[in-house]
Amino acid sequence: MAIVMGLDQHRAQITAEWIDTDTGEVSRSRISPAHRAGVRKFAERFRGQELEVALEATTGWRFVAEELRRVGAVVHLAEPAETAARRGNKKRAKSDRADARHVRELLMIGRLPESWIPPDHLLDLRSRVRLRHTLSHQRGEWQQRIQAVLYHHGCPQRRNLMTAEGLQWLKAQPLPAGAREQVTVALGMIDALDAQLAPLDKELRAYARRQLGCKALMKHFGVGELTAVTILAELGDVDRFSSSREAVRYAGLDITVHQSDQRRSPGHLSRQGPPALRWALFEAAQSAARQGSPDRDYFAQAAERLGANRACLSVARKLLKRSYHTLRELGEEALQPA
Repeated sequence: MAIVMGLDQHRAQITAEWIDTDTGEVSRSRISPAHRAGVRKFAERFRGQELEVALEATTGWRFVAEELRRVGAVVHLAEPAETAARRGNKKRAKSDRADARHVRELLMIGRLPESWIPPDHLLDLRSRVRLRHTLSHQRGEWQQRIQAVLYHHGCPQRRNLMTAEGLQWLKAQPLPAGAREQVTVALGMIDALDAQLAPLDKELRAYARRQLGCKALMKHFGVGELTAVTILAELGDVDRFSSSREAVRYAGLDITVHQSDQRRSPGHLSRQGPPALRWALFEAAQSAARQGSPDRDYFAQAAERLGANRACLSVARKLLKRSYHTLRELGEEALQPA
């Protein structure tokens, strides 16, 4: 007996609809509360049966997939935006049951837009590089708050405030008590974030020096330890991309254009992919202006026409395509844990 199931997952409950392909019987169930124990109990009734399950790649999918695989199910992860788009624009009732039926039907007819499910060690690595990216982003936000306070009170603009010289300059600025308190809190938050970032950076750098795929990526000019481990974790198995252009689209570095008849809107980045991947590629691309860079001439020409930022984005696309081919040549060994 073969069973095809669709799941609609929320934090409070999970709605399931499945069909027995031999008899055509459709059944439904609701898992509440939607935690691991509840999913495990639900999945046990299907142990030993031929089961295929589709669910969207939303927050919490990992433990659901793990429990379903434990009973021998084949799990398909649906890309949420594409799955919603295939519902169409026609006005119709939308409910948890309808969503579960939608992914189940897409799976049955072979039109489910699937997302790749990384192995567990790569999921763990991905969570760590994303944690680092979040901490680094928050650190930058606190620095911007300090700059905003300084500008609000008429202080001259100055970069590199976190150096010893910059901190001395900041301490000497004539700020009122309220503004001084804002700066003091911001500096304390930056110190706390630095304390969390330091050991995380050390471990990720050590991992990059040991892991085969990271070592291959670091052979490209501008790609360092932190950027290499981020590219590897976020890009994953490149064989799922038909070409390097598809990898660029996955990263959100492609230019979106809306054209109808003679009207054409100005293009901009889609930004649909992982932010940490775009950060790593842009960070590495900024080395293109340095002496010895193979992209130095290209960067200079692009910067003259488009500006430095857009030139960096162009180099970032080139680096992503090179990374794609590097990992593709290594094959399965590229993703082996260190």
